[in-house]
Amino acid sequence: MKSAAGAPPAPSEPTARWRPHPLDLVAVVLAVAGAVCALTGLLPRAETTATLHRILPLLLFLGTVIVLAELTAVAGVFDVLASRLAIASRGRWAALFLLCGGLATVTTLVLNLDTTAVLLTPVLLALARGLRVPAAPLAVTTVWLANTASLLLPVSNLTNLLAAGRVGLTPLAYAERMALPQLAAVAATMVLLWYGWWRRERPDGGRFVPPAPHLPADPVLHRTALAGCLLFVAGILAGVEIGLASTIALALVLVGFAVRSPSTLRPGLVPVRLLLFVVGLFLVVQTLGRHGLDDLVAGLVGVDGGAAGALRAGGTGALLANAVNNLPAYLAGESVLPTADHTRLLALLIGTNVGPLATPWASLATLLWFERCRAAGVSVPVKRFVLTSSLLAVVGTLAAVGALLLVS
Repeated sequence: MKSAAGAPPAPSEPTARWRPHPLDLVAVVLAVAGAVCALTGLLPRAETTATLHRILPLLLFLGTVIVLAELTAVAGVFDVLASRLAIASRGRWAALFLLCGGLATVTTLVLNLDTTAVLLTPVLLALARGLRVPAAPLAVTTVWLANTASLLLPVSNLTNLLAAGRVGLTPLAYAERMALPQLAAVAATMVLLWYGWWRRERPDGGRFVPPAPHLPADPVLHRTALAGCLLFVAGILAGVEIGLASTIALALVLVGFAVRSPSTLRPGLVPVRLLLFVVGLFLVVQTLGRHGLDDLVAGLVGVDGGAAGALRAGGTGALLANAVNNLPAYLAGESVLPTADHTRLLALLIGTNVGPLATPWASLATLLWFERCRAAGVSVPVKRFVLTSSLLAVVGTLAAVGALLLVS
């Protein structure tokens, strides 16, 4: 066929084909498997209903806080913070180490570990490129602290929400109980980060050239997103239910984007993959528990109380997290522990939060971190990463469980 001018039409450019990400496939498979378990009766209807009722508030929180974090990143809040930290370090490598570690810790505590892995990682990698310093230390900082700094608040990790509900603690009471274990886990992380990564790769003289201040593209959106994050934190401290707090904070930020940048608001912001992953995982683990998994985990956890029992629970949590994933590891352990045994339950939680570092699949945050590093073209030495991460999993879990025993 020819055009009206008589010339053949120009060949059309090949259309880019959408290809699902491997994690998308995992989420869909889990969701389908969970639906099969519920519909076929492998998981009785009463237990299916109870499970869905339990996780609905968690899904509301996850969906809203991830969108809040995404829009906060688009507004440049993380970029501004990272550049100001680099400027505040005055070109000193050791100071940059402390400030980056502090930023990753605060981001994990307030906006949860997936935010640190997904959104803060590319910011610090871009900062490393701009400073012309090795990227691996900054990359490892985000993934380690995304896991080990996720103990203090219920919002920091999905497993914390489950544990806080199980032991019946308000956010502030939960934070008081977990403050010392969190401090111990972060201290162990920072020591190993410095000697395993930052000290080995510091630039000549331990100095670098500080960057120019980062200016957000839209100062109004920047201030709105920052206000939304602060409102979220204030709501948590005031005792507002976390799903409600994240929803109100997100509503404020959505209004700002609807006025200033409506094109940013798209369906892809909703973390469908994560929501499907969580729902499917809960249903599948509940079903496996009824068909032998509970007996296996009960044998690993044991029945001992005291310090030995807490250490065994923490070790079991870390071991199972690295074997499968931290969320099913926590669910499986929780199902076999007595409801009133708060110390062993929190020790199990420590193992599933601090311990999932030795394997890439041990936590969703670690998987997402690997994806971000690969997309940025950053290669982290695999052997050193596995060895140092395994060491941190052991040392961090022991330190945090020991601190838990002190406050118990």
